[in-house]
Amino acid sequence: MGMEAPMEIVTSFQALLQPLSVVMTAPSFNTWLIILSGWVLARRRTVTRMIVAAGAVDKKHFSSYHRLFSRAAWSRDELGLAVFALLQRWCGATVFLGVDDTLARKRGLKMFGAGMHRDPLLSSRSHTVVNWGHCWVVLSVLVAFPFWPRRYFALPILFRLYLNKKKAKQLRRTHRSKPELAVEMLQVLCGRHETRQFHALGDSAYGGQSVLGRLPGNCDLTSRLVLDARLHDAPPAPRPGQRGRPRRRGNRLPTPKQMLGDRCRHVELSIYGRTESARVAEAVARTYALPERPLKIVAVEALAGGRGMEAFYSTCVPARSEDVLAWYSMRWAAEVAFHDSKQHLGFEEPQGWSRRAVERTAPTAMLLYALIIHWYVLEGRRHERLTILPWYAAKPHASFADMLATLRRVSLCERISALGLSGQGSRKILEILENVVTLAA
Repeated sequence: MGMEAPMEIVTSFQALLQPLSVVMTAPSFNTWLIILSGWVLARRRTVTRMIVAAGAVDKKHFSSYHRLFSRAAWSRDELGLAVFALLQRWCGATVFLGVDDTLARKRGLKMFGAGMHRDPLLSSRSHTVVNWGHCWVVLSVLVAFPFWPRRYFALPILFRLYLNKKKAKQLRRTHRSKPELAVEMLQVLCGRHETRQFHALGDSAYGGQSVLGRLPGNCDLTSRLVLDARLHDAPPAPRPGQRGRPRRRGNRLPTPKQMLGDRCRHVELSIYGRTESARVAEAVARTYALPERPLKIVAVEALAGGRGMEAFYSTCVPARSEDVLAWYSMRWAAEVAFHDSKQHLGFEEPQGWSRRAVERTAPTAMLLYALIIHWYVLEGRRHERLTILPWYAAKPHASFADMLATLRRVSLCERISALGLSGQGSRKILEILENVVTLAA
């Protein structure tokens, strides 16, 4: 094992990571670079497999790599904020954020924070399936790159481990709901960048009073609304000489379902990568639970296919209905990020069991997901080699699997070029090695 050649990520990727060194000590950052090299190249994402994949078995004792996650002095939030600083170049005047949760299935009773949670992949609207594992609430930055204007990426930056009530009681910790964890992450990010405007997108789980009533001042919210929601107009101004407490709510307004029963306008919506025809009704109203804040209410019904009647709201009152629906559709990129992080970066595979190891190791997979996409946009596209197959001839753009394969191939080719092969037959040897590298990547 000690005779293995060390493997490193391509130099351009290492240069991209250098601004992140401010959140760690120099030894910890060097260890983190080795871990990331192994994370990209390993088949299975456990710490020991990463050490082997990076060819770092003989560099220092293997326990030092485990201590990077379990004991080293660095902050997960500070690392995520440093990654956000790298991604700001792709954000416009308003930074769109996606908030959602995902389940990482686990095994073992002694693993910190593991419990029974709803499994979204096995559950349906009428049937709930629970599974053992970790439930992560993730805050992502939603970006569209200039050369892919209609394709959105969710780049995760902040994470919170959700503990169900039974597990929180067992660990003697205060139980906090998923919306409370989401609000905490929004406050961390928006508080660090008070001069920037943010816009959070979340499903109905993150659109209730617990989130809407505690939003930072520089953050808007777009989410779902139930069709029978109680809506009210603004309260009337008190009359001169009127006695008693002033009204908090105005007159009752039609529910979103009743709004669709009246005359609606027909629109063409460009959402989820396709064009749909729909009926749309809109209004400015206030919810019963939070009558102080006006909202833009949008009720929509697809004319062909779709999911029938739906209702949405946004705290950005001047927005058009088409904008509100397009904003909400952007949050689907978070589901794609969860899928790719699990399938290609082993988000569920780390086996750490202590609190710090659990809270740091798995989020590294999603931070690496964001960094790989950032590198590919800056550098990797120049080395792109898309595999066009006869049954998939119209591939419009690279998938994350293609981006990861490009990073692996370029890293291995750089290592081969460093060997300095020369002489008769060296060109053919290099061509064979590059073909083998392409297949391996």
